[in-house]
Amino acid sequence: MQSTIEILSRRLGELLLAQHGWLATAESCTGGLLAGAVTSVAGSSGWFDQGWVTYSNDAKERQLGVVSQTIAHFGAVSEEVARQMAAGILAEAPRATLALSTTGIAGPGGGTATKPVGLVWFGFARRVEDDLVVCAASRVFPGDRQAVRAAAVAFALESAIALLNDGR
Repeated sequence: MQSTIEILSRRLGELLLAQHGWLATAESCTGGLLAGAVTSVAGSSGWFDQGWVTYSNDAKERQLGVVSQTIAHFGAVSEEVARQMAAGILAEAPRATLALSTTGIAGPGGGTATKPVGLVWFGFARRVEDDLVVCAASRVFPGDRQAVRAAAVAFALESAIALLNDGR
């Protein structure tokens, strides 16, 4: 039986192919699992452009152009950083039409009262004609580190599919 992540990855690829789109990713808490999920699909070389694992704040700044003051003010796990990561993907990957970013606290430690373990922020950026559309969403996922990371990958894929289906 196919896993949910495999089914979602395949569906995302079908949509990107149909729309002549290209995906690029930047991951912190998921550590490459998102890129790994989509590249496990045969034929993904026709719709997956590239991915970054920007685990450190320095990597987010150097590779994606996240502003250090944004991290200092809001924290690495924030809407603002997720959005800057997603926009930075499209700045660095000119062929990509869809960007997905993840930044979160997978645990078991590192959580606070305002940013609990399981909190993940997602950034989504799309090229729509001559415009760049960027949005973000967050979720708090239950479970251990592995469960949080798997749920984050599934949510990112589901959200990307919804975005492509909406046509926005």
